[in-house]
Amino acid sequence: MFGLDAFMLARIQFAFTVSFHIIFPAITIGLATYLAVLEGLWLKSRQPEYKTLYHFWSKIFAVNFGMGVVSGLVMAYQFGTNWSGFADFAGSITGPLLTYEVLTAFFLEAGFLGVMLFGWHRVGEKLHFFATCMVALGTIISTFWILASNSWMHTPQGFDLVDGRAVPADWFAIIFNPSFPYRLAHMGIAAFLSTALFVGSAAAWHLLNNCRTPAVKRMFSMSLGMLVIVAPLQALIGDVHGLNTLQYQPAKIAAIEGHWSNANGEPTPLILFGLPNMEQERTDYALEIPLLGSLILRHSLSEPIPALQDFPIDERPYSPVIFWSFRLMVALGMLMILQGVYSLWLRRKNALYSTRWFLKFSVVMGPAGLIAILAGWFTTEIGRQPWVVYGLQKTTDAVSAHGELQMSISLIAFLVIYSTVFGFGYYYMIHQIKQGPDLPEPDDMHEISTISGRI
Repeated sequence: MFGLDAFMLARIQFAFTVSFHIIFPAITIGLATYLAVLEGLWLKSRQPEYKTLYHFWSKIFAVNFGMGVVSGLVMAYQFGTNWSGFADFAGSITGPLLTYEVLTAFFLEAGFLGVMLFGWHRVGEKLHFFATCMVALGTIISTFWILASNSWMHTPQGFDLVDGRAVPADWFAIIFNPSFPYRLAHMGIAAFLSTALFVGSAAAWHLLNNCRTPAVKRMFSMSLGMLVIVAPLQALIGDVHGLNTLQYQPAKIAAIEGHWSNANGEPTPLILFGLPNMEQERTDYALEIPLLGSLILRHSLSEPIPALQDFPIDERPYSPVIFWSFRLMVALGMLMILQGVYSLWLRRKNALYSTRWFLKFSVVMGPAGLIAILAGWFTTEIGRQPWVVYGLQKTTDAVSAHGELQMSISLIAFLVIYSTVFGFGYYYMIHQIKQGPDLPEPDDMHEISTISGRI
């Protein structure tokens, strides 16, 4: 297929399914917590817009949760079908971690999901709120185990090599491997950030269409308030994550920076733009800022960072891709910070809901968080190459012995099925978002009339 061998087709297939899947958990994590906050605020204040927003976003959450589960199951099967070498080498470590995720997170989510979605008028208010909180907690626990497994592949420890296989020796060391805390925080905040942008975009769209109900205004205000907090926090976490990556995966940092050689130990410049050339071992058309690379990554004005030429040719990540995916992620992050800061200025001027250009900008920024997540994961996973378990097993040794025909047929099938099934899911979610929050339910109308009467 397109002149690609079975190995490359297997990589493309997994990249395609993972890229499709990661969008759903990111929104699921953020929306679950958002729903818990909405219900908690409603119980405390009894303001009907909180309940209205809860019912509105619970519909989107349910569809998103379902698609996330389905797309995640496919990934689990691929470990055995397409990457049997990896399953054989590291299955005794990654298998239990994924099992813990199912036992502690998925069962918790699934157990309380029915109460959360269908129990509003069937159980007490406190029990329903507890169910919502348990679903939110389940999504966070799920993130914990998935990131523990993936982070171990980047910074493996706590194992013994027995007959060519990684066997667990210290589960605490395996789970809390060196990159895990930073990657867990980075992904968790990214999920909240993506959801804030997603929710804010929906609210901005309704405000542009002259729907200025209290629920829509509250939705827009809460999303931007979250953005103000988490966007700068994500930048700080990204900085310490970069320092951790420099320590444990220096080749990845060199490829991200497009940095090829250290001349006489001089400090490293920051290359803003350029075209990394793997054959010529240089970055063409580089636009550099002197010293800044060392300042950001070493917090020093004199110490250089490792260069790609310091590593064997067959152990260098493919710089042209991760050089630009990283910059896309950073650029979007800067726009998010700018959006949050400017929203504070508009609040001060009482123009947050009426500044049309800002509302249009907020609509456009809706998918920015998800795009940044995809760019970040591309940077992380391609930057780990040629290793599937860093320093222990190369990706070429992890792939199953399939032929090009089988991989081509399965890849085409995934493209067609995913585009059809999840395309309908996306369409339904967008349709629901365009409809907007429903009018208050009858019991809410009674609350509104009671409040109006008191006023």
